[in-house]
Amino acid sequence: MKFNITIYDRYIFKQIFFATFVAILLFTIVWIAPEILLRVIKHIFTGETTVQTGILILVCEIPKILGKAFPMGLLLGTLFTFDKLSKDSELTIFRAVGMSFKRMIAPLIVLSAVVTALCFVTYDKLIPISCKKLLELRGRGSIVTQFIYTTKDRYNHPKEAVIVSKFQKGMMTDVIVMDFNNEIYDDLHGLEKVMIGEKGVMGKTKDGKPCWKLFDVTVYNIDDNGVFNLIQNLKNQEILIGESSVNAYNIMVNSTKRDREITNKELKQYVKLLKEENLNEEYRLNYNKYLQRYFHPFVCMLLAILGAILGFSKPREHRLIGFVIAIGFIFAYYVTLPFFDFLAEKGVLSPILTASLPPIAFLLAIIAFYKTKDL
Repeated sequence: MKFNITIYDRYIFKQIFFATFVAILLFTIVWIAPEILLRVIKHIFTGETTVQTGILILVCEIPKILGKAFPMGLLLGTLFTFDKLSKDSELTIFRAVGMSFKRMIAPLIVLSAVVTALCFVTYDKLIPISCKKLLELRGRGSIVTQFIYTTKDRYNHPKEAVIVSKFQKGMMTDVIVMDFNNEIYDDLHGLEKVMIGEKGVMGKTKDGKPCWKLFDVTVYNIDDNGVFNLIQNLKNQEILIGESSVNAYNIMVNSTKRDREITNKELKQYVKLLKEENLNEEYRLNYNKYLQRYFHPFVCMLLAILGAILGFSKPREHRLIGFVIAIGFIFAYYVTLPFFDFLAEKGVLSPILTASLPPIAFLLAIIAFYKTKDL
């Protein structure tokens, strides 16, 4: 089937494009002005940062805002455009020349596909890059406290537990290593040895195997009665030799980051690693976040269609009704996202369901409004 671009298509596309652009711009300005802009200005006047650095901080904050501004702007821009066309009786003219509702929203589908692609790229590339740059500009790296990694035998009994009190910029501080013996009590496992290293880094053994290297180590050997019977001081000690050291380090590094600081590829690898290590809650939560990376951009297109339907109104119908409904949908979407994250993390619902339910809800809303309106 051949699709011919008509003057009506160009007119509708132009109207939606400018309305959406203005909505995205206003949303970005409103979001950045009250807190971020004032904080940057304060830091400039107090000498904590330079003007150039302040401007760079503002620029790096924009991608995070655009991730939310794209769907919001597309919904409101489309709603405003079709409401205006409806109130000015222009939609009646389009119908008079034989254009159906599906034909009228064809330019909207094209624009929403472009915005959907931009939203996907923003979350996958721009936001992680901007977050990394912000950390550099603000002079601090990611910090994690009390990271715990446990190795287990084939019977799922703990063999060794490693506790990192603080991790920043590749350096571990106050690393505690607990070696378990084979004695298993009701709900406890006996300790054989405890090591405390003041510092630790990722390194390699003499034969090239990956490992964690601890420095200034104090070793406490424990007898069967739980008494420290020997204390040793070592300059360095290697632990987690082999693949477990790489897995533990990668998990620790990624645990210092928010999901928005990781690209899709990195997040996929992190999710795979969490599954291999049987870290079920972390796996479900991050798998849900990974799936949201694909469903969230698709929401842009659904909101655009919803905005078009809500924009169709009768001559005497109050125009605020559509806008109130639209704002309600956006509010409900962003408010319920943490709730779905929690359901996924705790295993109440599978990550596939928690990530797909919001788009499904929008699709059902589109069908419901489409049937109730005379389109």
